Amino acid sequence: MPTRPPVLAEPGEPWVEDPYARALQTGRGPLYLRRMAPLAPGVAELLPLDVERWCAAPDAADIDVLHRCTGPVLDVGCGPGRLVAALAARGIPALGVDVSPAAVARTRRLGGAALRRSVFDRLPRESRWGTVLLMDGNVGIGGDPVPLLARLRDAVRPGGRLLAEAAGDDVDERLTVRVEDAHGRHGRPFSWARVGPTALLHAADVTGWIVTGRWTAQGRPFVELHRPNAGQDRHGMPKQEHTTADDGTAATVLPADGRP
Repeated sequence: MPTRPPVLAEPGEPWVEDPYARALQTGRGPLYLRRMAPLAPGVAELLPLDVERWCAAPDAADIDVLHRCTGPVLDVGCGPGRLVAALAARGIPALGVDVSPAAVARTRRLGGAALRRSVFDRLPRESRWGTVLLMDGNVGIGGDPVPLLARLRDAVRPGGRLLAEAAGDDVDERLTVRVEDAHGRHGRPFSWARVGPTALLHAADVTGWIVTGRWTAQGRPFVELHRPNAGQDRHGMPKQEHTTADDGTAATVLPADGRP
C-alpha cells in the first residue's frame, strides 16, 4: 500500500509532550532532528541538537552577541531562555517567543519574560523592537529564511538590528523534519531550513536588510543586519529626492549634508 505523506504541524502549533519538551525539562539530550524529506544518498539522516548548551548559561559566543544588543530585545525561538534571562539580569528589556510551552515555562523560571506564540502571529511592540535575536538554528523557522527575515524586518524599528546565527556549514536546505530522541520517540513533522552564511546573506539582501557585521565565534557563524532608517535606501545610503527643474529636465535634490 502507498504510504501517506507526513502531516505537517500548523505554524505556531505548540509541541506538547514530545521529546523536545522532555529534554528541556531535564536539560539533557541526546536529541535530534530527523530528516523526513528530502533524503539524498550520503546525507546525515539525524541532525544533533545541542540541548545541553541551550540549557546552560550563555557561553563566550552568546555573550559576544548579547553585548551587541540594544533594547528592547525580542528573542525568536527563545528555547529554554538562557539569553532572555541574561538580558533581564543586565537590566535590558527582553521578551522570548516560542511555540513550545516547555520553553516558555523554563524561560520564566529563569527570570525571563516569555510568550507562547509563533513569530508569524501578531507580536507585542510591533515595529518597535531595538534588536531581534535569531539564534541556535532558528533561521530555519518556517522552512524558508526569506519570509522569516521579511517578517522580522517588520517587527524591528527603523535603524534596529537583527543578530542571526547561521549553520556551521555553507548549506541552503528546505526540509521536512521531526524532533526525535535516542529511543525513537518523536514529535510531529514540520517544515525547517538549514541556512549557512551565504544563503543567509542572500535572504537578507532580498528582504531589504543592511549587512553591518559578520563574524565567527567558537565555530558558530553570525551576521548583524540593520533595518534602514527612513532616510536610507536598502544599501544604507541617504535617499535622493527627485524633482523637475525649471527647464523641464529631471533634477536630483541631495540630502542636507550634500552627499550624493
